[in-house]
Amino acid sequence: MTATNIQRKPAWIRVKAPVSKAYQETAALMRGHKLNTVCEEAACPNIGECWAKKHATIMILGDTCTRACTFCNIKTGRPDQLDPHEPERVGEAVGKMRLSHIVITSVDRDDLEDGGAAHFAQTIQAIRSKAPHTTIEILTPDFLRKDGAVETVVAARPDVYNHNLETVPRLYAEVRPGARYFHSLRLLDQVKKIDPTLFTKSGIMVGLGETKSEVYQVMDDLRAASVDFITIGQYLQPTPRHHPLISFITPEEFEEYASMARGKGFLMVAASPLTRSSYHAGDDFAKLKEARLTANAPLQ
Repeated sequence: MTATNIQRKPAWIRVKAPVSKAYQETAALMRGHKLNTVCEEAACPNIGECWAKKHATIMILGDTCTRACTFCNIKTGRPDQLDPHEPERVGEAVGKMRLSHIVITSVDRDDLEDGGAAHFAQTIQAIRSKAPHTTIEILTPDFLRKDGAVETVVAARPDVYNHNLETVPRLYAEVRPGARYFHSLRLLDQVKKIDPTLFTKSGIMVGLGETKSEVYQVMDDLRAASVDFITIGQYLQPTPRHHPLISFITPEEFEEYASMARGKGFLMVAASPLTRSSYHAGDDFAKLKEARLTANAPLQ
């Protein structure tokens, strides 16, 4: 992929640099427990706001990914061996932060027999032990060709199971060359079939060259897999060597996507230029529970 110039951001997507005391405290806590965060590794634009509120998305299984997705800023290569003490450190950090909700994600680990599924399960268990009142959202890889991995993670009983489709199927060869669109859909469908009580969630980026009709088809595919919650956010090109940014989507277009998603029956929709999988995840989880209660309420 050739280097390209990065477009100047419009006013609606610019954010302030992180400088608050609470941000520094969150950073120190992550460093003190030797934890990685996707907030840093993926250069998330919301890091200042989230860390100031002591919200962080912890990234387990190391900091090196075995995939080479062209949208992602996380480094690619041969990962180190698994740290068996990482789940315990995550549990301790979550307990000290006194969070109501935590998001746990990871790099892809195609080198591991189970793709890191058991490590996810151990991390969930450690959080339950150290922070029993914290609800847990996981954002997993696709566990491609890892038989039994999804079952292992679901058995650990997270509160929300998230797996992102990232983009429309036509762009997979360019954007997610190591992944398979319909495998990811089957994973989400499998989670619901194993445990229908779990909330499922998925997200895509826009601005990569997709069409509106393709985005609407992704919505239909996700609803066919009984996914509860969809997130849609603006793709931001991390460096000139990443997949080119084709367009900035306006706030009005995001509202159009949100309206369409609600009409298709998602319990929860988050669609805006700065929306990311774990942005406002705790607040959204509370709304998701309320939406399910409302949807299941008997007719008067």
